[in-house]
This record gives sequence, structure tokens and C-alpha cells, in this order.
Amino acid sequence: MKNKKTTLSDIAKATKLSTASVSMILSGKKLNRFSNETIMQVRKTAKELFYTNKKHTSLLGKTILIICPSVYNPYYSTLIQGMEQKAIEMGIRTIIKTTYWDLLIEQDTLKSFQRYPIAGIIFSMIPENIEVVKELSKQFPIVAVGDEDNNFDFDTVNMNNFEAGKLIGQHLIDLGHKNVAYISTSLNEFHTARTKRLEGIKFVFDKKKLPPVKVYSQDILPQEEIATADIEYFTGYKLTNICLKENKDVTAMIGINDMVAYGIINAIKDHDFKIPQDYSVCGFDNIFPSKFASLKLTTIEHSIFKRGVKAMSLIATKINEHENNEDNLQVTRIDYKSKLIVRETTDKPRGSL
Repeated sequence: MKNKKTTLSDIAKATKLSTASVSMILSGKKLNRFSNETIMQVRKTAKELFYTNKKHTSLLGKTILIICPSVYNPYYSTLIQGMEQKAIEMGIRTIIKTTYWDLLIEQDTLKSFQRYPIAGIIFSMIPENIEVVKELSKQFPIVAVGDEDNNFDFDTVNMNNFEAGKLIGQHLIDLGHKNVAYISTSLNEFHTARTKRLEGIKFVFDKKKLPPVKVYSQDILPQEEIATADIEYFTGYKLTNICLKENKDVTAMIGINDMVAYGIINAIKDHDFKIPQDYSVCGFDNIFPSKFASLKLTTIEHSIFKRGVKAMSLIATKINEHENNEDNLQVTRIDYKSKLIVRETTDKPRGSL
């Protein structure tokens, strides 16, 4: 005689909770209503009773490796929190490894975890060891948070950095700015998001036949990333000081991200200039401090938290397909649109009527 399948009512009886509460917990809905102890109790009971009706039950106890360059920038910490929120809902364990944009650390991490029983890897950025990652994606699911212009053989959750650059560039042009500077950390083939944003800005300025965008960048070594947690801020501050001395005609500065933009803002203020009366300042990413009343930075919304959630959901789907021996030749690319957020750090250029 075939054993009766475990139902939500069985779990509710065992945990002394309502069926509705058990259903919400196992489906990852409205978890803020329950304590961590209650959530863990329900998931443990579901596993012990071999509850298999919910699609995520098979993921309980699986381990996902999350690789990111740093957690100091709120962009990455917000992205990872989105991933972890979804992981907790599904009973997935996570391991976070920071690389500080060091190629060797990334290589060593990938090599080490090939011997570890992980179910998949999420990169919170485009990996530097592309060919190695392509090979690993044949063994287990890999998802990267990247740029939609990249064409990889593994799954990605993307934003369009070129379009984001165009949005910022067009905003400044519409305000009347003709001379702008782009302030950035390392600009090279390993940082396509930074170069794509610059290309988007240049595109709209070239289209209007305006003066070339002034570019100030500084190569940051991995050792500097590790030694100086707020390296992006200090890079923005340092390069802005140089720009202020060299280019008196610049009326707006664009930081590669909001952290760099904060450095730009403080450097401008330390020279006794006002924002936006003397200089307009923009960033990218719309991290949570950019909304603060004392800052209110014009920036680009990139749906950071939602992309983190989506990356974890995607790799969960891919793990299920992989373990069920389903055809995994399909590469999934999920794209998010960028949105301009206009706040108080941008206005018409100084001297305009």
C-alpha cells in the first residue's frame, strides 16, 4: 500500500501552526510575520516529513556560492541581501566570497570550490575568468549579474549600462551642460559596466556635436581595494581635485557610481564651490544613502535588490533542471531597465540665464 503524501495540514499539526501560516512560510510569502525560529521549525518539519508538493522543497539544504568584489559599497551589499532573502525563503544555504577584483583570488576560489559540494555559483559581477567559468557552467549552474551587451554561455541577470549612460548624458544636455567630466576607478576590459556607461555618455554628447567628455580615471590594484575599504570615495575625491585644477570650463561631473560621486561632492565643497549652483553631480546605482536628505543625489536606478532576488530565483530554477537531467542548453538572460532619478545635485550650468 502506497504511503499517504504529507500535506500542509500534517505539517501544521506537527508544528501547532495554522495551515495558512505553514503555506506562507513554505512559499516564502510574508515571512516578516514569523520569527526565525518558527520559519526554521516549519522547514525542518517539512523536510522530516518528506513534504514534496512545493517546488522549492528539493532545494532545502543546497549551498550556493556567491562571489562578489566587495561588500563595502552598498551596491553589492544590497544585491547580496536580495539574493539571501530569496535563499532563506527557499531554505538554501549561501557562502559569500570577496575577490577585491583580484584575478588570482577569483581563480583560487573557483578551483577550491570545485571540491566543495555546492549546487551552483552566483557572480555579483561579470567574472574575470570568463573561459574558466564557461567550463564550470557545464558542471553546475552559474548565474552572473552583468550587462546585457555581454554574450556569455551562462545565465545572467542584466542591466544595460550603455543606456544608463545615455540617460545621464541626455539629462545634463537637457539642462544645458556642454562640458562634463567622467570620474572613474579602473577602466579596462574587466570592468565593462564602467566602460559601457562612459560609451553611453559619449554617444549622446557626440550626437549633439558637443565637446568631448573629459575622462579622469585611476587604476586600482587589488591590494589597494583590500587595504582601503572606501577606495571608491577617495578616488572620486582625488580625481575631482585634479579636474578642478585642469578644467575650469567643466560644469558637471559624473561619478562611475554613487560612491565615487560622494567623493566628487566633498571635493567640490572643500574648494568652497556649491552644488548644483557651481557644479552638477551625478552617479549611478541609486544606493540607499543617495536618498538621504543631506545628499539627494541625481543617479540611475538599477533595481539592485530585485536583481539579487531574481539571480537567486534563476539559479534555483537551473538547479532543479540540472538535477532532473533536463536539457540545459538554454541560456537565460533577464534584463532590467534603467531609470533616471533626478534629485538636488543637478541643475542648469553656472552662468546660464
